Amino acid sequence: MAIWDQFITERDRQVYERSGHGRRQGFGQRPAALIIDVNYGWVGATPEPILKSIEKYPYSCGLEGWEGVAHIQRLLQVVRGKGLPVFYTTSNETRRRMRPEGTGKQARRESPEFQRRSGQIVEEIAPAEGEVVVYKHAPSAFFGTPLATYLTELQVDGLLVCGTSTSGCVRASVVDANSYGFKVAVIEECTFDRGQASHAINLFDMHMKYADVVPLARVEEYVASLPADLFPGPRRAQEMAPAAALR
Repeated sequence: MAIWDQFITERDRQVYERSGHGRRQGFGQRPAALIIDVNYGWVGATPEPILKSIEKYPYSCGLEGWEGVAHIQRLLQVVRGKGLPVFYTTSNETRRRMRPEGTGKQARRESPEFQRRSGQIVEEIAPAEGEVVVYKHAPSAFFGTPLATYLTELQVDGLLVCGTSTSGCVRASVVDANSYGFKVAVIEECTFDRGQASHAINLFDMHMKYADVVPLARVEEYVASLPADLFPGPRRAQEMAPAAALR
């Protein structure tokens, strides 16, 4: 049973089935991992229920976020073991706060603690040497960033996507990745949202149109089957400064 089954009507199920949506596209031959916005601003400082966590971190995904972090640790073990490229995104807080009121839907009730830590990637999955951090100021990992250029230079043809939020930055990034022609796999256990219905429905919609939503175990099997020398040689560590993200 898929996570979205409880939200999808029989009428909608038949529409997508008869129209041919949801055909599996498969994995790429040269994949990279893309970990979207798994920072303290979006998961909270410590594992605690979401209604408690949002008191200090208003955009937190609560316990679901920290469960996702644990699964991302598993993903990183296999991805790093094969030497695959790993890309992270996080917020360019300076640019985000420069956006005028009214251009976003969130109420900006941000504490000093939130402002200090919100863009910091969670320590448990912190980037290793040679992994790239892309700073962004809009939902998509591609908008206003050189991510597509990096992926093209590495001849990447597939993305293993995870992070938060499913209905926001993950979906926006997946749509753009599909538009660029990448084969996209969204890893179900490694992806999370503050809204349960939003999480399930957006996984369904991405699976029907833009990506394959796949379990972590399937991704582990796939990565294990890849050659060990897909991306040979040391990769130079490149952590983009916020100013560079504007280019």
